[in-house]
Amino acid sequence: MIALSLAEIAAVVGGQTYDIPDPAVQVTGPVVRDSREVEPGSLFVAFVGERVDGHDFAQAVVDAGAVAVLASRPVGVPAIVVADVQTALGALARHVVERLGATLVALTGSAGKTSTKDLIAQVLRSKAPTVFTPGSLNNEIGLPLTALSATEETRFLVLEMGARGIGHIRYLTGLTPPKIGLVLNVGTAHIGEFGGREQIAQAKGELVEGLPEDGAAILNADDPLVRAMASRTKARVILFGESDEADVRAENVRLTESGQPSFSLRTPSGCSDVTMRLYGEHHVSNALAAAAVAHELGLSADEIAVALSEAGSLSRWRMEVTERPDGVTVVNDAYNANPESMRAALRALVAMGRGRRTWAVLGQMAELGDEALAEHDAVGRLAVRLNVSKLVAVGGREASWLQLGAYNEGSWGEESVHVSDAQAAVDLLRSELRPGDVVLVKASRSVGLERVALALLDSGVEGEVAAR
Repeated sequence: MIALSLAEIAAVVGGQTYDIPDPAVQVTGPVVRDSREVEPGSLFVAFVGERVDGHDFAQAVVDAGAVAVLASRPVGVPAIVVADVQTALGALARHVVERLGATLVALTGSAGKTSTKDLIAQVLRSKAPTVFTPGSLNNEIGLPLTALSATEETRFLVLEMGARGIGHIRYLTGLTPPKIGLVLNVGTAHIGEFGGREQIAQAKGELVEGLPEDGAAILNADDPLVRAMASRTKARVILFGESDEADVRAENVRLTESGQPSFSLRTPSGCSDVTMRLYGEHHVSNALAAAAVAHELGLSADEIAVALSEAGSLSRWRMEVTERPDGVTVVNDAYNANPESMRAALRALVAMGRGRRTWAVLGQMAELGDEALAEHDAVGRLAVRLNVSKLVAVGGREASWLQLGAYNEGSWGEESVHVSDAQAAVDLLRSELRPGDVVLVKASRSVGLERVALALLDSGVEGEVAAR
């Protein structure tokens, strides 16, 4: 974080100081909520959780070098005490962002946010110091913590924004007002909580409503609900996609033999060829979104193309491809899942497995509400249509719907199987996998299906990372 004294922080957050001998002492290290992340000069934020109360760690974090604790009650060590820690954290982030002078880029969407954020960060940091959301820390706590990690040298701040209801993104843009806002897509992720795609579009569009007149709204030309958001912003609109009307678009899209996308990138400033290290055609749209942001920030088509071609995945368990010494390829995409990302992952599996046996090890897609049965059934059917060699549906009711969809799609049903849990899936795969097979593992985060992929890679031999 930029250096601030405890007195300054107390004034910004409207807090009172307790047990602070010298209010002029500065916070020079990171602002953290996890006591294990404390460094000398840190500010520790004490949240009260369901299982752990951060206030209980106050003495330990000060002993580890923290300058003070941001708390909701006195803790016997240097502290700034506020009525609500989350509100105070947001106020501090807003203050720091206003002082930074960095260009703030925010993005949202139903699918692909984290992968796109990672691409944007890698392209922009090829040009100048860039800070970006780690992993998927895109909520009312993770977002301000990311913003507070920026320093005076930071030129670009890239923030992923998630939403589980109307008003969430409006709140986040109030904490960290973006200059550039990107909306990727409107899908069915969390549709059970929102109630429908129109409500999801309403929530995601709050991002562009918060942009200034001299800002830029970057919208997906291939998604009608996103494109319609142009009427909700006073900022300049830039379209990306494969549509002929897109300002930043892809032409001659194709996949390499290993399933990596290659295309010609066309921007208003020129055209250049891209061959990505990531797997799956769905990354073309993500790359175009990143290219549109980079173009708006002054990078040339050639600079963007080089950076996109060199970019990898910075976040774990997202199309993480590892080839074992015996030739089995494991694709760990188990961080999360929704219908759109499931379809994209299955198509990527098929592209990677040309001439090889393909396995789709799939689990529940959470938070689909009344659409859960239809969406799981549709994914099972798609696996059949794409000629995936074998579907292994893992878990309870939703997994049975996956398997039933595959079975009902046709005679391929005998190539689908329903198992009770991750261990059963591991046992099945260990007994039936052959050298050269490609295994995709994917489910919502709550399922914990990454255990299957990790177990397959820990079968007595070290896996060799093929791509990250």
